[in-house]
Amino acid sequence: MASSIKNVVVIGASGNLGKEVAQELSKAGFAVTAFTREDSTSSFPSNVTTKKVNYQSVESLTAALEGQDAVVSTIATEAIGSQTTLVDAAVAAKVKRFIPSEFGVNTRTVGDTGLGSILQGKVQLLDYIIGKSKENPWFTWNGISNGIFFDWGLKYGVTGFDKDTKTATIYDSGNEPFQASNLPFIGKAVAAILSQPEKTANQYFSIASFNPSQNQILEIVEAETGEKWKLEHASTAEQEKIGLEKLSKGDYSSFSNLLRRHVYADGANHAVKGTDNADEFLGLQEEDLAASLKQWLHS
Repeated sequence: MASSIKNVVVIGASGNLGKEVAQELSKAGFAVTAFTREDSTSSFPSNVTTKKVNYQSVESLTAALEGQDAVVSTIATEAIGSQTTLVDAAVAAKVKRFIPSEFGVNTRTVGDTGLGSILQGKVQLLDYIIGKSKENPWFTWNGISNGIFFDWGLKYGVTGFDKDTKTATIYDSGNEPFQASNLPFIGKAVAAILSQPEKTANQYFSIASFNPSQNQILEIVEAETGEKWKLEHASTAEQEKIGLEKLSKGDYSSFSNLLRRHVYADGANHAVKGTDNADEFLGLQEEDLAASLKQWLHS
């Protein structure tokens, strides 16, 4: 492991992604500390140190960050705004690397869309971090885009595939490949980035466990279960229309509708392939789609 980054703080380490990031960092030999709110009752494995902090206080956070080399934030989109205090504290404590909670779609490419407006907190935060890095060249950053959380999405029924009813909702033709990553894979990517600090400094990486289409997934689950699944067809244009209507009323559940349009629309072109895919650069191996689906089906 690179000597320049050893001690890593994970923000949101009790969450779905944060747990996996903390564990993969620990496996890779990093000393991991989980920051929690002062009133938190979350518990963590013995290989993760915990520290209660006041997220509203730069002074509290700066003291807690003394001796830490990197911060990885995995908190949810709606809490993004609160991270500027954390960034200021990281700079004050001379933290070397900050990885904000980009995880998901590439916020550098969403532009002036409904989805982009929901993700403005992420966009503005990374812009803020990049500005701080320019002022303090020793303070470096990374953004990580991983597409949809594939294993989590299957488990919680947000991918359109229901193993209990053997029903699949196919958006548009179902042939558009899309970026998808399993949660432990994202954790491995974070560990790979921090293990190669000079090579990876100040870069935005797009990674993927795989880039499947809905129809490829359908073919595998039907083969594995030995039966045809019931198909329901839906339009991403209609999803976008519903999403924008919700958004106009301040209803942020519109994110799911707008995300479906972004991910599944024919011609969306959001799969990450070739040099746009950082897996090889980071030393990551693409995962086995069929194996991931079989694990889900038999869990």
